[in-house]
Amino acid sequence: MEVRYLGFEQQQSARSYRFDVVEKGQPAKRFIVTADLSLFHTHGVGIQEGPALSASKLVADLESDFAGAHELTGEDLLSYVNARSLAEARRAEMRKAPRRRPSPAGERSPWRGSRA
Repeated sequence: MEVRYLGFEQQQSARSYRFDVVEKGQPAKRFIVTADLSLFHTHGVGIQEGPALSASKLVADLESDFAGAHELTGEDLLSYVNARSLAEARRAEMRKAPRRRPSPAGERSPWRGSRA
């Protein structure tokens, strides 16, 4: 399945993101995912994330055979924010704890005047 982003339409405080979904040997199907823009502000998510988040939501809906209107919800944005925070915390932890190889006993460090 290939998802192609076609653009969006602004309707007051909401955006409708348009996508074509192409499956091998089938004609393209058009889908729209709507999003209330105030949710982006509420959850601290940049509006530029809208197309990617909407595409992910659409793929999840299609894989679960969801038949209703596709909408990016506050719950979707909260899940995204939580996943992003967890990933940032993991990266920060990796930076704090550098992995160093223990030097063999009795070897001097070339960078210091003392033993390693």
